[in-house]
Amino acid sequence: MRIVKIEISQQSLYYLVRIYDICQMGHLIILSEVVGKLNNKGGNLLLRRFRSKLWTIVAATVVMAMMVTGCGSTGGEKQNDESTAKGETIEIGVFNWAENIAAVNLWKLVLEEEGYDVKLIEGEKQPLFAAVASGDLDLACEVWLPKTDEPFAEKYKGNGWELLEPWYEGTSLGLVVPEYMEIDSITELNANKEIFNVNGEPSIVGIGGGASLMRMTEEAIEAYDLELRLMETSGPAMTATLKKSIENKEPVVVTLWNPHWAFADFDLKYLKDPKNVYGDKEKIYAVGHEGFSEKYPTVTKWLNNWHMDDQSLGSLMSTINEAGDPAEGAKIWLEENRDLVNEWLEK
Repeated sequence: MRIVKIEISQQSLYYLVRIYDICQMGHLIILSEVVGKLNNKGGNLLLRRFRSKLWTIVAATVVMAMMVTGCGSTGGEKQNDESTAKGETIEIGVFNWAENIAAVNLWKLVLEEEGYDVKLIEGEKQPLFAAVASGDLDLACEVWLPKTDEPFAEKYKGNGWELLEPWYEGTSLGLVVPEYMEIDSITELNANKEIFNVNGEPSIVGIGGGASLMRMTEEAIEAYDLELRLMETSGPAMTATLKKSIENKEPVVVTLWNPHWAFADFDLKYLKDPKNVYGDKEKIYAVGHEGFSEKYPTVTKWLNNWHMDDQSLGSLMSTINEAGDPAEGAKIWLEENRDLVNEWLEK
């Protein structure tokens, strides 16, 4: 290796040191001053003689300063921020809907594999959405828009919420009965109300009280003047009732939605909704606390790349249902669908 020794005057050294010092403070104004000296035909003889070599020294000095301080690099600052954020715990809300349990447990595994700490916080939809807005939670993975969760979006979007890209399209929800029942519309419920008795009272078997589906079913009861009460239970309790009724070939009407594993396991049908109380097909979005994409730009990119359809989400929910444990089922599915997940992660 040939080593070239260059003698630099005190004035030249001054400029190089100033570059380093100024860059540490986040400014490169002094660089233009050095450029002028290097290009000045009437300038210092030594500077002109070794101009090309000095350019190399200047460039190396600037690069060194930027590596040490992150000077002038917004991207570097974001990476450093996310690197710092990686040491923190991402808290994700999970509520008791089959697809929500499936999606959240899957992302917990994926993020942990990528070096993030993740904690799942269980609760009802309404308080979990409020917690994302307040910053007590970082992320929720299921907001149905434009209709189902519209009240929450109106309240929190731009006021604590940062809406990410939709990850599922084509949702449905409403009142569901087994396929073997000879009833096809909500308008037929009153005429057949006695066959839907639960504890001696005509009933629609619902889920948790904070769900938008329950609110919409209350609206449907009013819109159609239904003579059935809405029973507040839970997602698992509703599906247990549905399963037992189907096994016994008994009549039952429940609040249900898809994506849901029940449609893969049972022959079901939605009752027609001529007044369109339950709305048209929607999209499912993830939502973070305001500023989530700045704190976790890489995670945000992955979440925005995330897309599932009936086949992929249905198989995830079925695997979890068969495993009997969300974490174990998600792990099995992840190993079997690694290529799809790697697409989201751009691997």
